[in-house]
Amino acid sequence: MRVSAKVDYAVRAAIELAASEPGRPVKGDRIAQAQDVPLKFLENILAELRHAGLVRSQRGVEGGYWLARPAEEISVADVIRAVEGPIANVRGVGPHDVVYAGSAERLRDVWIAVRASLRSVLEQVTLAELARGELPAAVEELANDPEAWQPH
Repeated sequence: MRVSAKVDYAVRAAIELAASEPGRPVKGDRIAQAQDVPLKFLENILAELRHAGLVRSQRGVEGGYWLARPAEEISVADVIRAVEGPIANVRGVGPHDVVYAGSAERLRDVWIAVRASLRSVLEQVTLAELARGELPAAVEELANDPEAWQPH
């Protein structure tokens, strides 16, 4: 899986909002500074998160951004889908829609399994957990496996 800069910035911005004081809008430049993200790029990402219903915003001196739902109800998968669409696709379509013939016929099942595997992690981890520096036990176990750290 390739994590784009857009996804990385979006998740980091959402975690920053989850870690902020509830009910207090956070200025875009503060998020950009805290996460070392280019402000212009971040503003576009925040607009997409707002359009997806994950973030709210208010203009003006007292304005800024805040999560539209409790951080416990927003998964990393939700943020990824908001800025990039489906978690896994093959040539721009869902893996369930690809058709292979002959010796490659079972490849579709591999892509389906990859999507399921990604979902099993990304849909479990919430912004609230990340903001607290925690992970679900199953994800923690995967991350602690020395084999997971191998670059192959």
